[in-house]
Amino acid sequence: MAQGLIEVERKFVPGPGTEERLQELGGTLEHRVTFRDSYYDTRELSLMRADYWLRQRGGSGWELKCPGAASVSGPHTEYTELTAEPSIVVQLCEVLGAVVPGAGGVAAVWGPLGLQLVASFVTKRSAWKLVLSGADGEERLGRGGLDTADFGYAVGEVEALVDKEAEVPAALEKIHHLSSLLGGLAQEKAPAKLIVYLQRFRPQDYQRLLEGYGSKEQP
Repeated sequence: MAQGLIEVERKFVPGPGTEERLQELGGTLEHRVTFRDSYYDTRELSLMRADYWLRQRGGSGWELKCPGAASVSGPHTEYTELTAEPSIVVQLCEVLGAVVPGAGGVAAVWGPLGLQLVASFVTKRSAWKLVLSGADGEERLGRGGLDTADFGYAVGEVEALVDKEAEVPAALEKIHHLSSLLGGLAQEKAPAKLIVYLQRFRPQDYQRLLEGYGSKEQP
């Protein structure tokens, strides 16, 4: 698989005082932004059921989240992020068992790979720069986001990006530590926006995803 950064992330349910708590913990508000996410898959949800998530974000281009090694269990997700379109196309063809001669960008392989729009919604986000600290005393820069989707669902996330699998446990410990300070329960796992969207508006696809993918939630 093409190489990319490893994203270690934990979602949580934000409360009315979450932004104030982030500031108290040393977080810095970087910006507020509104964007549209559009997710694509085959009719059978072949990508999602294999734990691959293809998204186009307005103003940011394409991203494919690929399953990480998940060496540590718990209420978090671990994915490798691909953002270069040639790498995304190679990975899509590999996962779907297809060969697309002379394929260009992602849009060029929609038809040959049988991809279609599965979900699209607008999110209002406050993005935060965080300092993640843990029992080892070392600090790592992280990112946080408080999202509200246009269909009425709110979710928060704390994440760190690492270069290699060996760095995941330390980053994860720091993420859990900050999440606990924000009030997240030790085993709490807030569903992602896409999962809630499918559950509310495409229940048949939601059920198909559960049947093929089990209880693990999307990133």
